[in-house]
Amino acid sequence: MYTFSNKLKTFSIILMVLGLLGVGYGFMTSHKSLDEVKTMLAEEASEHGGGHADEVTLEVATQDEHTEETTHGEASLSDTEEAHSDDAHAEHVQHQIANRPWSALYVAAFFFMMIALGVLAFYAVQFASQAGWSPVLYRVMEGITAYLLPGALIVLGIAVASHYIGHDNIFVWMNENIVDPDHKDYDKLIHNKSGFLNITGFIIRGLIFIGGWSLYRYFARKFSIAQDNAKDNKNFKKSFRISAAFLVFYIYTESMMSWDWIMSVDPHWFSTLFGWYVFASMIVSGITVIALLAIFLKAKGYLEFVNDSHLHDLAKYMFGFSIFWTYLWFSQFMLIWYANIPEEVTYFVTRIEDYNLPFFGMLIMNFIFPILLLMNSDFKRVPWFIVITGIVLLFGHYIDIFNMIMPATVGDRWFIGIPEIGSILLFAGLFLFIVFTALTKAPLLAKGNPFIKESENFHY
Repeated sequence: MYTFSNKLKTFSIILMVLGLLGVGYGFMTSHKSLDEVKTMLAEEASEHGGGHADEVTLEVATQDEHTEETTHGEASLSDTEEAHSDDAHAEHVQHQIANRPWSALYVAAFFFMMIALGVLAFYAVQFASQAGWSPVLYRVMEGITAYLLPGALIVLGIAVASHYIGHDNIFVWMNENIVDPDHKDYDKLIHNKSGFLNITGFIIRGLIFIGGWSLYRYFARKFSIAQDNAKDNKNFKKSFRISAAFLVFYIYTESMMSWDWIMSVDPHWFSTLFGWYVFASMIVSGITVIALLAIFLKAKGYLEFVNDSHLHDLAKYMFGFSIFWTYLWFSQFMLIWYANIPEEVTYFVTRIEDYNLPFFGMLIMNFIFPILLLMNSDFKRVPWFIVITGIVLLFGHYIDIFNMIMPATVGDRWFIGIPEIGSILLFAGLFLFIVFTALTKAPLLAKGNPFIKESENFHY
């Protein structure tokens, strides 16, 4: 039985406190007045060569005078239109700045939730395929999946709160005005999708997703623990059946979840590969965390039955699914870029122009780096090689989620600063606390599993 040490518990709580402070700072500094935004834009313009900066500064400094001139009919129509354009641009930037802490919180929340969901899918595959190598890792997987229910509810809660508490800071389609034909914000394309993209349907679907995933996790865990002291394999057979059924449910709900929770931040854009693409990122991140947690527990003397062959197989999955992720990334990018259809290619143009470093940087972290470190079979058996690769992969897939969300919500106003780091620390602390607490609730070896001896003696 694993004991959740006071040091680790304290560490996870410290992470959460630091994260809350960072998140709070992000929200406090995100509320800027229109004049503050105009001044900021003027300063940015002056740093890039002036021109328009003088016009914006003049507008702020002489607002009363300009109003008086307009009253007396002395301002030209072009001046009025230019001032209106400046106001509209400043309001847009003001909204993007306000979006940043919400988006940072959402990206981090989704990232840690998707790790737990990816592990749950991998766990179900092991049962459905009756794998013989992995039962020694089942309790590690069960510990990680304990985060799924609270993590998914948090993601859904942030999305809904961004509408009711914020001002549609993440999902623009949640704005009621956007489907009102008589309003200036009306968007015909989003209106045509409103049968699916509406807040009521969004919440109901989200609760169905979370309910189905959590029910499977609850019963799979229950049957797994019950099997430890059982005299037959009835509980294992139950796990086999529900795992096969869950995988069918999962493949549909994971795709729909990716449309709802990620793709709809860009409601004008869609990709038929998107569900698979998110799945690839999810499964790589989940397997990576299994490997890192197994290495940590083994180093502490708790998983003596996990050997180099188990780590080698986990590293193979990390390597293989990294290639799979790259294949899907390239397929989605190449087809859309080559077709050059304006409403589709805009998605990538925006990211290449405004997110050049994170957009191409994640390719290095998620593809080139694991190839260099995990191509060699011997390296897959070296724990510190796996740890280094795993840390880079997790950061790379966080950046992947960052690239999916931020361009649609904050535009070119992105930065990985205090709100983003604070959000990561907050959910990393919560993740560690829940996972390590779950590990203390049952023995770390699923001794009743019919394949446990094969798994303990797994060598090649």
